Amino acid sequence: MNILGISAFYHDSAAALVCDGEIRAAAQEERFTRKKHDSEFPAEALAYCLAEAGIDLDAVDYVAFYDKPFLKFERLIETYLAFAPRGFQSFRMAVPVWLKEKLFQKSLLRDELRRNCPDFDWQKRLLFAEHHQSHAASAFFPSPFDDAVVLTMDGVGEWATTSAGFGQGNRLEIEREIHFPHSLGLLYSAFTYYTGFKVNSGEYKVMGLAPYGEPLHKTTILDNLIDLKPDGSFRLDMSYFNYCTGLTMTTEKFHRLFGGPPRKPEDRLTQREMDLAASIQAVVEEVVLRLTRGLAKENRSKNLCLAGGVALNCVANGKVLRDASFDEIWIQPAAGDAGGALGAALTAYHLFQDKPRHAHNGLDAMKGSYLGPAFEQTAIEESLTASGARFEVLSGDETIRRTAEALAAEKAVGWFNGRMEFGPRALGARSILGDPRSPSMQKLLNLKVKYRESFRPFAPSVLRENVADYFEMDSDSPYMLLVADVVSQRRIAMNDAEKALFGIDKLNVARSDIPAVTHVDYSARVQTVHRETNPRYHALISAFRDLTGCPVVVNTSFNVRGEPIVCTPADAFRCFMGTDIEVLVVGDCFLRKEDQDPKLRLDYKEAFELD
Repeated sequence: MNILGISAFYHDSAAALVCDGEIRAAAQEERFTRKKHDSEFPAEALAYCLAEAGIDLDAVDYVAFYDKPFLKFERLIETYLAFAPRGFQSFRMAVPVWLKEKLFQKSLLRDELRRNCPDFDWQKRLLFAEHHQSHAASAFFPSPFDDAVVLTMDGVGEWATTSAGFGQGNRLEIEREIHFPHSLGLLYSAFTYYTGFKVNSGEYKVMGLAPYGEPLHKTTILDNLIDLKPDGSFRLDMSYFNYCTGLTMTTEKFHRLFGGPPRKPEDRLTQREMDLAASIQAVVEEVVLRLTRGLAKENRSKNLCLAGGVALNCVANGKVLRDASFDEIWIQPAAGDAGGALGAALTAYHLFQDKPRHAHNGLDAMKGSYLGPAFEQTAIEESLTASGARFEVLSGDETIRRTAEALAAEKAVGWFNGRMEFGPRALGARSILGDPRSPSMQKLLNLKVKYRESFRPFAPSVLRENVADYFEMDSDSPYMLLVADVVSQRRIAMNDAEKALFGIDKLNVARSDIPAVTHVDYSARVQTVHRETNPRYHALISAFRDLTGCPVVVNTSFNVRGEPIVCTPADAFRCFMGTDIEVLVVGDCFLRKEDQDPKLRLDYKEAFELD
C-alpha cells in the first residue's frame, strides 16, 4: 500500500511517501524551488517522492493532507468575532484570501493531483488528518518505542497549540489539548518579533542569542504574560498580544512592560535583546519541564516523543533529557510543519487502514532522516562539468583522506554526500564542515561563508562512540536536537577580565579545546554520528580523528543565510562559488577554490532575502 502525505499552503510545504509502512522518501519543496519556507503545493517534492519509489500517482492508494482547512477557517471566524470590532483591517485582508484560496484547499488539492493523474479519484482517495494528529503521528510511529507519551507543541494547528496523547503499537490517541490563542509557540514568536527577528524562521536565533544574556525578565513574563499551572497547563493574557486580530505580534502594553518598541530588523543587537532572549528561553524551558514532569507522573510509559515547532528548541529538549522524568525521549527530526506531511501519511496507514508497525531492531524508522534525493557519481560529474567546475575524481578512500586533511588544515569544506536530509538540520549529507579546534572557525564560517550574525553557534558532529568523552551525555542524538554541556575537563576557565565582559563581547573567548562548537555557556547542540545510518560521514570523522586525535567536526548547513539547504550538485557548486568555502566534495569529486575559473565567482551575500 502506497500513501502520499502532503503539507502545504502555510509554510514549509513538503511531501512524504510511505510504502507498506516503510518511509521511502520525504522532502521539503523549498529545496527544489530554492524559495525559503516555500508554502506552495509541493509539486516538485511530490514528483521526487514518486520517482524515488519508481511509481506514478495512479499507484498511490491514498493522499493524506496534514490538517483540516475548514476547522482553521472556523477558528479564524470565531477569533475575529470574539475580538470584534478590533482587528477589522486584519479581518478584511484575511477573509478574501481564505474565500478565494484557503477555504477551498480540497479543490486546490484535487486540481493539483489531477494535473499529475487525470483519473485520480480524489473523493475516495484524498484524506485529511488534524494538524496535531499529524505531528503526533510523525513523532510516535517512526520512533523506536512500542509505547510512548506523545507531546506536541507549536504555534497553532486548527485549534490546538499544545496536545498530549498516548501511543501503543499501531494506535495513537490525542487525549488533551490547549487551544488557541493560548500558545507556547506564539509566545516565543512574540519575543522573536519583539527582538527584531522574523516570525516562523528566527526563533532559533532567539535560542542562540539567549546564552549571551541573563533571564532578568523571567519573573515579569510569568507574572504578567502567562498564567502557568504546576502541571504545565497555561493561559496567556491576550491584552499583551496582537496576533489574534492584528498585523503584528505584540501590543503597546507589551512594549511598555519591556521598556520600548520592538527592535528593527538588522539594527545592532544590545544587551536588552540578549536578556529578553534569555528570559523567554527560561520561561519556555519551565513550561516544557512542567508539562513533561506532569505527564511522567501518570506512569503511562517511560518513553516520550516530541513534535511540533517547539520541539526544535534543542536547549529545552536537553533539559527534558537531563531531568530524567522519562527514561528515553525521541524527537521527530522534521518536527515543524514539513514533518506534518509524513505524519499525515502515517496516520492514514496506521490509524485509517489499521496497518501494523514494523519492528526496527531498536532503531527508529527515519533512516537517519536521509530521505531526500541522492545523485549517482556519473550524474554528479555531468552536472559539475555543465556548471564549469574543475574537479578531480578520486576513489572513495582517497576522498575521505583528502577531505580529512583539508579539515585538519582548517579549511571550510562543503560536503555533499548521499541522500539529502529531511528536516531543518544538516546531518552530514548537505553540510559545511570545519575544524572544531580552531578558535577562529566560528567567526570565519558565520561572516565569510554563511553571511549571518556572528553570535550564532555551530553544532558538533561527534562519533557516537566518543560522545561522552566530549559532552555531558551518553545517549543518541542523531538529529541534532539535544543540547549538552562540554565536559569539565575540556573547558577553559575564564579569567577575571573575560568574566567582566558583557553579552556578545564574550564571543571571542575560547571556552574549551573545541572552541568552534562551544557556546558561551559551555553548551553544544550535539549530533551523534552512527555507522549504521551514515557510514561515509562516520568514516570521514574517523579519518579526521586519526589525523588529529579529535573525533568531532564543525557541522553547519550547506547554504548561506536566507537560502534553502542545497539539493543538487549544481546548487552546491553555486554556493561554493558564492562564498569563501575553500574545498567542495560532491560524491567522489574533489574541488579546490583556487582551481576554479574566477569568472564563475558569484556575489552570494545579497542573493537571498534575509531570514
